[in-house]
Amino acid sequence: MFKQLLYRLYEGRLFQEVRGGELPRHIGLILDGNRRYAREYGYSTILEGHRMGAEKLEEVLNWCEELEIRMVTVWIFSTENVSRSQEEVDDLLALIEKKMRDIARDPKVHRKRMRIRAIGKMELLPPSTVKAIHEAEEATRDYDAFYLNVAVGYGGRQEIADAIAAMLRDKSAKSVPLEKIIDDISIDEIGKYLYTYDLPDPDLIIRTSGEVRLSGFLLWQSAYSEYYFCDAYWPVFRKIDFFRAIRSFQQRERRFGV
Repeated sequence: MFKQLLYRLYEGRLFQEVRGGELPRHIGLILDGNRRYAREYGYSTILEGHRMGAEKLEEVLNWCEELEIRMVTVWIFSTENVSRSQEEVDDLLALIEKKMRDIARDPKVHRKRMRIRAIGKMELLPPSTVKAIHEAEEATRDYDAFYLNVAVGYGGRQEIADAIAAMLRDKSAKSVPLEKIIDDISIDEIGKYLYTYDLPDPDLIIRTSGEVRLSGFLLWQSAYSEYYFCDAYWPVFRKIDFFRAIRSFQQRERRFGV
């Protein structure tokens, strides 16, 4: 009981501290450690770790709302995840489908005016998953109070490759000569064809589970992001861990290469 009281006091102090500082406009979350958590704590299936991870995401989105951080991009299924065992892939995609359908019908989502948007290579996903994603996107497409971008079937290298391919297709359809296409290539021009072409770049990227790398998450967009790596597995990521990440962001001087 005393330990819980101290925790609450510390949590409250952290909240007051970070609320008074500059807050990131857009946060990226790499939800890592679901599988390892399930294995280490003796759960019967890996899926239990993913289910707990999905519940944790709902908590973290509430924490963002408390701080009035209104844009979050979460990575829930990568292009590399496709190579996992078929059973795990099927279970994870079924969970994603369920969560997307729940979002489309959740009164809290509509009350908060949360817009859902998927980014990734949809061709890698089964039709049932794509349909569930589109249902969530369609049900929330007119909202603008909170933006949840879901990276599914996503890989940063693949996004850049797709952007360049889309740019070349677009220019070719307009009969732009090859030499002019080459001359016009620029950072801004390629950026127009990214999955996130109309979104601000993330200010802060948080990765759980102790891994200290991006693994391809928002490679292009994260050039000037701040990073925070947390040892906790995603299912047990705490509110104080989140506030510490925000505090760390606030303590840094962002120079943007200058």
